[in-house]
Amino acid sequence: MATIKEIAEKSGFSASTVSRLLNNDHTLSVTAETKKKIFDTAVELGYDRKNILPLIEKVALLYWITDREELEDVYFKQMRLELEKNARENNIELLLYKHDDGIKSIPNNISGFIAIGGFSTKEIQALNKKTNYGVFIDSNPAPDLFDAVLPDIARITKKAIDYFQKEGHKKIGFIGGTYHNPDTGQDDMDIREKTFRSYLQELNIFEEKYVFGEKHFSVQDGYSIAQKAINSLKEDLPTAFFIASDPIAVGSLQAFNEFNIAVPNRVSVISVNNISVTKYVSPPLSTFHIDIPELCKTAIKLLLEQIVENRKMQKTVLLNSELILRKSTK
Repeated sequence: MATIKEIAEKSGFSASTVSRLLNNDHTLSVTAETKKKIFDTAVELGYDRKNILPLIEKVALLYWITDREELEDVYFKQMRLELEKNARENNIELLLYKHDDGIKSIPNNISGFIAIGGFSTKEIQALNKKTNYGVFIDSNPAPDLFDAVLPDIARITKKAIDYFQKEGHKKIGFIGGTYHNPDTGQDDMDIREKTFRSYLQELNIFEEKYVFGEKHFSVQDGYSIAQKAINSLKEDLPTAFFIASDPIAVGSLQAFNEFNIAVPNRVSVISVNNISVTKYVSPPLSTFHIDIPELCKTAIKLLLEQIVENRKMQKTVLLNSELILRKSTK
């Protein structure tokens, strides 16, 4: 096997630089061209590939999240930052593109992509012309073309309902948002609401009047939705609510507090995501923990399998989620 000294001599760089690069020293600052020259030289001289972290150039991060959505729900911002960190650690050159840039702005020679947000069929077809390697996070719009990694939202919804039933709740409500369909431009029913409806129908305890929603997943939406529920149902308010996301739940708690509806003594609440603020609201929020670092790490791993190992079969990975119990449930 080639030595560090031999690679340094042939590539024209110092042994120190070669050693630090091949040992994945993240404090080393060198250009992409330097990295490529050293890696190519190492491979040419027979350096053990297991010890080489190859440079993956031009991976597009398609961040189809608006500034408003990122501001209203830190879930997406955390995901973006985590992906950028994982890309650096895996020697991936990650290039950010937003919806306003459009698919046309993405080079035809990208190595692959990671995508967050809602994508139309037309956009996915255009992506497929640019590359066969890609991973969607938090959605699975093209399972026959690309990989996907996402929380098992349907299972989370059922687990929340099972928990409420175990605690003796018979009147269970839902507060959530809609999914914007990029093909039709319409706001469709979110998977959480679909699963909530179908599962409660299976259990013969579904009541339409206990389902509430708005377009967005913001604190303000949660506040206004909960107000509508309180004003329309009055004494018939459910004893438990499954709420689609933490920001909506935070707003709902504000409304319950203003109307002197005791949580959890009158209404128990469970939501989804486990963002940092859920520990500090009143009362602290019971919520399902979505492991964003694991989502992002898995996405990077799936993409590297495609690019480096040339895997052809598409994969869909569903991640389980743990219910973090706090004081919004009894």
